[in-house]
Amino acid sequence: MRDDTSKDGREESPEERADRKWGDLLQEIRVAQTGVQILFGFLLTVVFQPSYRRLSDADQTLYMVTIVLGATAIGALVAPVSFHRIVSGHFIKPEAVVWASRLTFLGLLLLLLTMTASLLLVLRTATHDDGYVPWIVAGVAALYIAWWFVIPLVLRMRKAGSEAREAADEKD
Repeated sequence: MRDDTSKDGREESPEERADRKWGDLLQEIRVAQTGVQILFGFLLTVVFQPSYRRLSDADQTLYMVTIVLGATAIGALVAPVSFHRIVSGHFIKPEAVVWASRLTFLGLLLLLLTMTASLLLVLRTATHDDGYVPWIVAGVAALYIAWWFVIPLVLRMRKAGSEAREAADEKD
């Protein structure tokens, strides 16, 4: 049965919409998974370097926080794959897409934190100057937040606002 009331102008059933959204989500996850897995792989090697022991206690703690953030980011970004595998064939794909989307968003937040913590650790170690490093890291984090979240949310709100205006104009 077709659902002709789709907000995006597509004529597709709820199942077709879920299939399309699932495919889109998997493409997004592939990009994020690759980045976080490469970063995590490099982070895993740090502790085995002789210079690790020379890090301050604060930097070793920062490293541990970073590695845990990386591990949880991978977990959240891989979870939709496991989720899909477990629920596949049980006719709950629309609900699975919602949960997979939430897990992906969580994974992106954790990736943001992992990258920020990694940058902080590397710059603290490389420069031995904590005075300006937090400002650099805050600037990079602000760019990530703008690119990953603020700009898409602004576009989404603008679209919703224009649709609301169009609906109001049609009533007049």
